[in-house]
Amino acid sequence: MGSSKRRAADNSTGSSSSGGHLQTLHQRLKHALSLGTTRLCDDKERRWQCSDIEIQRHVLRSLAAFLDSASGNASNHRLLLKDSLSDIVEALVWILHCKSEAIVGIAANLVVKLVCSNSSMMQLYLTDLINPLSSLLSSNNLEVATSCATALNMIFSNLSVKREKEVWEIVKEAKTVIHIIRIIRELPGGTLPTENFQEMASLLYTILWRWPPSRYTVWNDAILMKILEDCIKYNVSTKAAVLKLYSALALCNKAAKKLLENGETIIAMMVYSMGGSEPLSVRIEGFRLAWHLAADEQCCIKMSSLCSGPLTKAIIGGMRSLSLGSGKVANDQMSLLAEACRLALITRWPGEHHKCFWEQGIDKVLLDLLLENFDKQASAHPFSPEEQMSIAKEGLEAISKGCQICENDDTARSESSSRAVFMMMHSSGTYIASKVRAILSGVLESKGDEYLKRLLHLLEYASSSSPNNFGTPNIHKTVIELIGLTCFYGLPQYKKNVIGGDGLKTLVTFVTRCLRNQVCIRRSFFPHLHDNVFNERACCWMTTEEWEGNDDLLFYSLWGLAELVQHSSDNVSHLVTMAQDVLDNVSAPGPTWLAAHILNYFGVYGFPNKHEKGFLGALEDKEHTDLQLFFTNGDSLSAHKIILAVRCPSLLPPEQLPHHTQATDNFSERDIPKKLCPMLQKEVCLSANVDQQALLKLLDYVYSGYLEAGEELARKLKTLAKSCNLQPLFLMLCRKIPKWGTPIPSSDLTDALGPAGVQFADVILEAKETEQTPWTCSFCSLLVPHMHAHKIILQSSCNYLRALFQSGMQESQLQTIKVPVSWEAFIKLVRFFYGSKLSYPPFGCLWDNMDTKQRLYELKPYVELYWLAEFWILEDVQEACFRIIGACLDSDRQLAVEVIKLASGFSLWKLAEVAADYMAPIYPKLRDSSELEELDELLIDLIRDASVRLSQERGHLSG
Repeated sequence: MGSSKRRAADNSTGSSSSGGHLQTLHQRLKHALSLGTTRLCDDKERRWQCSDIEIQRHVLRSLAAFLDSASGNASNHRLLLKDSLSDIVEALVWILHCKSEAIVGIAANLVVKLVCSNSSMMQLYLTDLINPLSSLLSSNNLEVATSCATALNMIFSNLSVKREKEVWEIVKEAKTVIHIIRIIRELPGGTLPTENFQEMASLLYTILWRWPPSRYTVWNDAILMKILEDCIKYNVSTKAAVLKLYSALALCNKAAKKLLENGETIIAMMVYSMGGSEPLSVRIEGFRLAWHLAADEQCCIKMSSLCSGPLTKAIIGGMRSLSLGSGKVANDQMSLLAEACRLALITRWPGEHHKCFWEQGIDKVLLDLLLENFDKQASAHPFSPEEQMSIAKEGLEAISKGCQICENDDTARSESSSRAVFMMMHSSGTYIASKVRAILSGVLESKGDEYLKRLLHLLEYASSSSPNNFGTPNIHKTVIELIGLTCFYGLPQYKKNVIGGDGLKTLVTFVTRCLRNQVCIRRSFFPHLHDNVFNERACCWMTTEEWEGNDDLLFYSLWGLAELVQHSSDNVSHLVTMAQDVLDNVSAPGPTWLAAHILNYFGVYGFPNKHEKGFLGALEDKEHTDLQLFFTNGDSLSAHKIILAVRCPSLLPPEQLPHHTQATDNFSERDIPKKLCPMLQKEVCLSANVDQQALLKLLDYVYSGYLEAGEELARKLKTLAKSCNLQPLFLMLCRKIPKWGTPIPSSDLTDALGPAGVQFADVILEAKETEQTPWTCSFCSLLVPHMHAHKIILQSSCNYLRALFQSGMQESQLQTIKVPVSWEAFIKLVRFFYGSKLSYPPFGCLWDNMDTKQRLYELKPYVELYWLAEFWILEDVQEACFRIIGACLDSDRQLAVEVIKLASGFSLWKLAEVAADYMAPIYPKLRDSSELEELDELLIDLIRDASVRLSQERGHLSG
């Protein structure tokens, strides 16, 4: 008892003594700060401004002692620090601005301590420190620059997201990235000490990760990229730092492609870094870089073509990392496993890596991970398929209880399991699909009927519930129940009960609600290809929808309907209308395919879409046809060689085509001949086996993208489609649900603008000459900017040109049509005619690094097209240009000054008003800087009126 009291007294005495010491150190710091505080003559406030180096040194020593005393007195220390923090930061900023090499390094180190231990308290003062620290990166003293880089990295790493935009302006103004690049490029003696390089690389990584506009300056610097390449090849100690830099750069699509262009070196080193002989930190960074490089299909295919074997071997090695160890799993080992499993998702893209994964035993590795068999050592011999399926049976047990999912709180995990079984049941591998069905049948043998009955009841109840009461948790569970229903339908013994359970009506209700936006479940709820961090920080990537789309409820409802539609006996018109609504309003390939599959049972084959004009009317245009297809009975059909050459070359005489031209329905990947072909004959005699009505319907599909046919005619079409290698049409005529990932056939005709289409050209489009630049054409001797085009395509895409060609006037016979826009606008317009899409200007970090003059050069073609679209009656083009111009002005209000001049020159007053609205917030600045002097009074009035309206709106909102 007595000893306890003595210990308590000693602790109290020690605490009091420590607190007193802390107070003493704080008083010394305050006294030191007061020595440099002065009152400015024109300012009532006192400021810290002292150029005496000894007083500066005294302040830094006092601050260091005070910060070092924080341990054991955290609460008291924070209170005292808060009392003096403003003066401390003011003193540090002044000392850093003085740039005395003897002490600025110490000051930078103290900034690190302050931010590291008091991050939240320092948020208000971080921006004050960035500018002086950035300016010191230009110091010739490498140690000073390194200390400042460490301090800046600490500031940026602890910066709140809300302040990122403000800080980026400071970083850009201080040329921080340029200073870092200079330091790395100016290597003393050709090498940079490891510690200095790592600090610089770490700061650069943080900047690249936080601020996408910074990436262009780095990946566009060829000398820097070569230095980084050498560092990763020859310096083991800096490998992880360089891989992190590459990973941050690869958040930019353009940088990722640039890295892949130099694949022989960088990709080889990346894959080697992922191997088991490297430290865990290096391996993790290697996996992260590969993950960013594989962010889209094009990049993944490129990476796979360079190193599919070594890449899959490294992934398998990373996924086996836990099973090869024992005992407690370290955090970095779990990080490695997570990165390896995430990279394994490249299996969603096609490529050589698929075969390599199977050769490396991906099936066994995944089964081990699924069953959490981490402690088991690798088996000396691989499991047979039968043994693998036996092990998998344990995992499938849980799926049989899908009808009880409403009682399971771990919805995301249950969805993943259900989705896995769904994918295996619909696998293109017959063995996998049949085995999974057999195992699931066995698991459901005792209570399958009971489970199915409950599942149907739950789905019926969900469909009858009011959309307002159908909350998000219920939607998640309904998605899993829908997956369970499709799995039950895949088992023959349950089909009858599924069909008789009124499931068709339930599924139609779900689809209808989704189309009306009454309910929706976004895929972000479930594990996705890329995490949110990538999506938030990436730039220059064209976002593409997943094959199944963003709405899981819509997708799995459509899949269920696609399975059940063949058993539908009534309400046909409602099903047809619903499927057509999907085709008109949903862009994702999966739901589009499923809707088209549903229409197959009602005699519609293809993808009818109210937004796709197609060329069906062109079949009735006899004037521009250049091919006659003769049947044995003497009848004939007229067609256009250019459309057949791009969409169905099998209908053209093979002896007239280059030997390497392949007949295929994959319009977007046409094998264009390198040399011009001789002109084809105008008449083709068809075989007696070709049915006249079937060919007419086939041409409907080729020209418009869909056809309508009864059962008997569909059977004849099936043979014709197969012989013409129109695989998607053949698939629909066979009424087969498409394989997962099957692309929608493209209606793009831009291949006709290349060598394959020039031989069929019957008109020349000529752009306006804007500059006296040399012009040569590969196909003719014309010396002005032009393109060889096809009247049938032009008139199908443009009402103005259709009227011109069909007018019967002299202009209709012209062989050259002058288009009064610049070449830059002209090429975008022609590609729109052939591809139905208007290309976008540069975006992301490339746009961010352009000055106003460069941005205006990119934007001007859209202003020209906006003007031309009014006369040529191109509403789609005008709307697209309007959106693009508005988006560009939103990112650069200064650009509006130049755009309003252009709009005025073309008398585009609606566009001028939009530009004025964007200039309204900066009107006072523009007025005071005399930037409006070049504008006429009418435009100035527009801007002034917009500014007044903005002020009134703000006043109304505040009131």
